[in-house]
Amino acid sequence: MDTNVESSTNYTHPELVMVAETVAREKGIEREEVFDAMEQAIQKAGRSKYGHEHDIRAQIDRKSGEIKLARYLEVAEEIENELTQVTLDAAQQRKPDAVIGEFLVDSLPPIDFGRIAAQTAKQVIVQKVREAERARQFLEFKDRIGEVVNGMVKRIEFGNVIVDLGGRAEGIIRRDETIPREHFSNGDRVRSYIYDVREELRGPQIFLSRSHPQFMAKLFTQEVPEIYDGIIEINSVARDPGSRAKIAVTSSDSGIDPVGACVGMRGSRVQAVVAELQGEKIDIIQHSIDHATFIVNALAPAEVTKVVLDEEANRIEVVVPDDQLSLAIGRRGQNVRLASQLTGWDIDILTEAEESDRRTEEFRTRSQLFIDNLDVDEVIAQLLVTEGFSTIEDVAFVPIEELSGIEGFDEDVANELRDRGRNFLEARDAEMTAQRKASGVTDELAAVAGLTPEMLVVLGEAEIRERDDLADLAADELISADDGVLKEFGLSMDAANEIIMAARAHWFEDEDAVEGDAEAGAEDGAETEADTSAQPEEAKDES
Repeated sequence: MDTNVESSTNYTHPELVMVAETVAREKGIEREEVFDAMEQAIQKAGRSKYGHEHDIRAQIDRKSGEIKLARYLEVAEEIENELTQVTLDAAQQRKPDAVIGEFLVDSLPPIDFGRIAAQTAKQVIVQKVREAERARQFLEFKDRIGEVVNGMVKRIEFGNVIVDLGGRAEGIIRRDETIPREHFSNGDRVRSYIYDVREELRGPQIFLSRSHPQFMAKLFTQEVPEIYDGIIEINSVARDPGSRAKIAVTSSDSGIDPVGACVGMRGSRVQAVVAELQGEKIDIIQHSIDHATFIVNALAPAEVTKVVLDEEANRIEVVVPDDQLSLAIGRRGQNVRLASQLTGWDIDILTEAEESDRRTEEFRTRSQLFIDNLDVDEVIAQLLVTEGFSTIEDVAFVPIEELSGIEGFDEDVANELRDRGRNFLEARDAEMTAQRKASGVTDELAAVAGLTPEMLVVLGEAEIRERDDLADLAADELISADDGVLKEFGLSMDAANEIIMAARAHWFEDEDAVEGDAEAGAEDGAETEADTSAQPEEAKDES
């Protein structure tokens, strides 16, 4: 509660009200914020005159412009600052009903604003108005991320383009967010995409881009009514700014061709976007829910003869005719890179000759694997490979019907192959187990789910021999392509995380056991206490 001990010295400045209203109107900020800035400026001038340690406050009447300047003293039990606090006894000498937490207010005479004081006050007001202006700018644009805005180039600083967005708002297009070889001059009109708005104390707050993929998507939305209406959907965009771009579209109406609608009559719609993007070539591609079809479309204009999907690794092998290889890859790998960004798949491109050579080598390698480890002749090994068998595990654990169903095989041959496969795996596991024990890997680590004998040997070579050694690792340390301990086994991130958590399982079991012991101890203690308290009563009854 504030209490005036003396009547404040008041002096009227009606021009302050006019100035505040004018500044608020010109800057587009609240009138109250201007008055707050003025009050802070007067307070600062008062502290400069009477001492910065004092708690000096100014109030301006919002209607008359009347200024009140006063010093505040807090009534406190313990004095930490004699200039801003006063004891209860001293306060009651001045005001008998004073209480702890109350403020005593001493009015101060008018301040004669000298040149320095006036300059300081001006700086404070300008700073506060600027802060209010920036806060208003942030509130206006914070919900406009993702919009395309028009502006005028205000100035260029070290390659960064400062854009006047109107309404006293400024945005910045950083050098790396402009289209390469694009030049601007002061006063140029420019369209850009708002990709971020941040509340900063100084510097830019609105960040614009002309190289962002969504900038092109928004331009198509403006040029193609079907996209704006939601009939055509933009599924993904990939850009090499200033050079080439790919955009995937699909239509919810089977009667509307999404590619044709985006191209427009005689290419009018796509040309409008190309002109805005400084001649950037745009490939408009039909999106498909079938991954293989979509990737083939994305590699246009190259022709594709065959695709092989590996969904676990999110990788696809694409086979193209020999004369289409350079077209599929593009200049400096541009075409395949954009197609990969557009589809979200890693794309490997092979010619028909390379693919044939690779398949031949794979066939030979797998056949030799069966010849060496199953002790079969070349004909049987090649039959197994032809039927899709690639590992010894496939042969050892496949249902007997699948093996006996191969042309030329009967049930006896199938059983013999399975037995040989299992015998080989048992011998190999025994050998790996011996190597694992020799390297010092514990049985506790070997019992962790998800680890094969081969993995255990590799872990032992990496000096990971205890269960806790594995538990202390992160999944990346196991599967990283650079230095992952188990990188050669092709584990996924999920599989690596499962192995790590299985290694850590005993930690949580130990914690549960400790908590259980503590609870049991507490229960035993309570029972003992109850028994002890009951004993005197029994003794009293006996007496």
